[in-house]
Amino acid sequence: MKQIAPSELIINSRGAVYHLDVRPEELATTIITVGDPDRVALLSRHFDNIEFKRQHREFITHTGTINNKRLSVVSTGIGPDNIDIVINELDALVNIDFETRIIKEDLTSLQIMRLGTCGSLQKDIPVDSFVASTHGLGLDNLLNFYRHEHNDEEKLMLQSFMTQTQLNNSSQPYISGASASLLKNFVDGFHQGITVTCPGFYGPQGRVLRLGLSNPQLVDRLTDFSFGQHRISNFEMETSAIYGLGRLLGHHCLSLNAVVANRVVKEFSKDSAAAVNSLIEKVLGIVSTI
Repeated sequence: MKQIAPSELIINSRGAVYHLDVRPEELATTIITVGDPDRVALLSRHFDNIEFKRQHREFITHTGTINNKRLSVVSTGIGPDNIDIVINELDALVNIDFETRIIKEDLTSLQIMRLGTCGSLQKDIPVDSFVASTHGLGLDNLLNFYRHEHNDEEKLMLQSFMTQTQLNNSSQPYISGASASLLKNFVDGFHQGITVTCPGFYGPQGRVLRLGLSNPQLVDRLTDFSFGQHRISNFEMETSAIYGLGRLLGHHCLSLNAVVANRVVKEFSKDSAAAVNSLIEKVLGIVSTI
């Protein structure tokens, strides 16, 4: 098998992958990703012990154990472009031999769970509640740089999405489902639905400050979308990239979010930090037992 060139897989002087600055032995196979670097310590303070702490730019990694479960918490920063870096480098750490620069014959499937915040797109999904994403629907264009195929249901869902939302002036959307083996553990206390991933926070999520929008009905059209039993529950900036890349690479992915804004009733959480802390405790309680 062909070696991967140093320009393509960059390994630093301590034998760690370039952006994350993590070595293969410093990574657990169960990983929680968070956007905010400060949120890493909020999770790892619940660990029984911490084995490793690494930081490079906005990427912070803490690896340790909780109830004998080995976990890594990794901050990604905001947006699908950072997710492209993180997911590819996490995969490289377990599936490429750093000594030979050759892809391993026996591949490892990681469990990757995003823990973040989002905006609700349904009146009945209030602020401070939690959402487990059944699908990630990307308006961000990232996966279109990779070879990927949709199954028949996904093709029909996307066709219906384009027809109902009339988002013809945006990039070609894509969709990927959550890992069923992870999703089944996050039912009680979680709303479920399609999560739309946007390539920005303001215009791409229908916010108006000083600039006009090319699709001023965006929020209403996303809220009104339905496909069989599926509806759009929320939007944010990372889920579709995690689901899309994760599926292509053979990993099990799930996105879990605290609702800090409801865009339908135009409310924002009075204590978003408390909502995030509640989600952290709930998720760690589940993850440590599966």
